[in-house]
Amino acid sequence: MSVFFRSVNAEFAKILTTRMWWILALVLFAYIALLAGGLSALFGGIQSGAIGSAAAGGGGAPPPASLPALIYSFATSVGYVFPVLIGALATTGEFRHQTLTPTFLATPRRGGVLGAKSVTLFLVGAGYGVVALAASVGIGALVMNGFGIDPQLGDSAIWALVGRAVLAMALWSTIGVGLGALVPNQVATIVIVLAFTQFVEPLLRLASSFTTVTAGIGQFLPGAASDSLVGASILTITSASAVSLDWRQGGLVLVAYATIATLGGYITSWKKDVT
Repeated sequence: MSVFFRSVNAEFAKILTTRMWWILALVLFAYIALLAGGLSALFGGIQSGAIGSAAAGGGGAPPPASLPALIYSFATSVGYVFPVLIGALATTGEFRHQTLTPTFLATPRRGGVLGAKSVTLFLVGAGYGVVALAASVGIGALVMNGFGIDPQLGDSAIWALVGRAVLAMALWSTIGVGLGALVPNQVATIVIVLAFTQFVEPLLRLASSFTTVTAGIGQFLPGAASDSLVGASILTITSASAVSLDWRQGGLVLVAYATIATLGGYITSWKKDVT
């Protein structure tokens, strides 16, 4: 067990001695703050009548009671790409810079090394979740309160959502580790992550909402499962009738994705000669 903890400490050192982790964290905070603040102002303005006609009754905006959860969920519904990237970069960087060679010489149990990396990035992903929620909750609540909308910060359901969002971000980071092990080429992994999260899955989720059968399949897509785990998503505004899992099932689906990717990466690349 002490060997495993030393491996975890070594993985933290690999991450924290680079600039990538805090650059991604800063970009994540700014990105989520901009979106959460902007959408809070837009929907708050519509509800208050400051934007559009007050006689329209806030048409086109979510009901005030559901708005806080939607705004706070920006942390995961659009921010999940960041923990995936840090997990993937932490793994592919080992192949790119050949730091796996001294690591395996010091710790010959390769499965233990990959397990330590997964645990480390799980915790790093949780940290990214805290950063993203500081932006969505902090900025979103401030803007909503400015428009007279209750940010519901005293509601236990909101804080349960916050906790599940942190868990979702942590799981996304472990998925990134598995993907990085499965596709060791760093450039290819980055392209896959960005293409899938920003284009492929959103299109698949939209297409799956057209029929009941495809909607049942679409709920098992990783992004849909993440939204189910968190319990809210801005995407539900455009697909309110979409089928979704409950939060426990959504979490199990993300765990399955992380497990399959990590085991696949271990078998296909992690066990091979890296010299």
